[in-house]
Amino acid sequence: MVRRPFGWTGVPVPVIGQGTWAMERADRAQAVATLRRGLDAGLTHVDTAEMYGAGRVEELVGEAIAGRRDEVFLVSKVLPQNASFSGVLRACETSLRRLGTDRLDVYLLHWPGRHPLEQTIAAFEQLVRDGKTRFYGVSNFDTDDLERAVALAGPDRIACNQVLYHLEERAIEHAVLPWCERRGIPVVAYSPFGSGNFPAARSSGGRVLDEIARARGATPRQVALAFLVRHTTVFAIPKASRVEHALDNAAGGDLTLSAEEKARLDRAFPRGRPPRGVPTL
Repeated sequence: MVRRPFGWTGVPVPVIGQGTWAMERADRAQAVATLRRGLDAGLTHVDTAEMYGAGRVEELVGEAIAGRRDEVFLVSKVLPQNASFSGVLRACETSLRRLGTDRLDVYLLHWPGRHPLEQTIAAFEQLVRDGKTRFYGVSNFDTDDLERAVALAGPDRIACNQVLYHLEERAIEHAVLPWCERRGIPVVAYSPFGSGNFPAARSSGGRVLDEIARARGATPRQVALAFLVRHTTVFAIPKASRVEHALDNAAGGDLTLSAEEKARLDRAFPRGRPPRGVPTL
């Protein structure tokens, strides 16, 4: 599995990790086994959130990483309604308890909310001082939100911005991704296969994916992941509820596309016009 420095933090992180959104809907034993096999395959960046399954997914992740915490680059997220100074501290303690660990690697604000961002960042800084998280960052932040966050936190404090990014939703390439690249802030792509609507083989884009995959002895999903992480600041966190899917995702982290292949995909999945705001699910 290819690893890259996670932006300014310098921590080597696999380009492909494991997302866990909606994993509470899967068979628990199967989901835990899948996460563990993913770790074995190098998918050691594991992302979760207090929102997922109202805490049940954090508990599931905790079971999966038990005895292997030091292998994992562990990320969780606080809900905006809990993002006051005291609310962040309480939420983090609850997440740590569910995860069965004493620390996170990164703690994120799930999306901008009503609480002053100054309070949220002050709480994040307190958690860093207390050793409860190594770094902190944001999710679903547009460039205006990012500018404010960096102005409040200072340089080399916002560890990443986690956003929606897949072949048919490339809006972040207009402004958010270049903004983060210039500042050494990694972009973490959630739902990198879309929300249950991965390009069908019969579509024009799907045919291009299939052709490239066949030529490379890969799967279309591996090609899609390789395209997203062609940017050195992008990391992807696909969810897998079956072992075979996790192993398929892991193999995508070792695939490097040629310039011609990337150009073909760029034409097949145009990024479209600049959006208003950052896209979400």
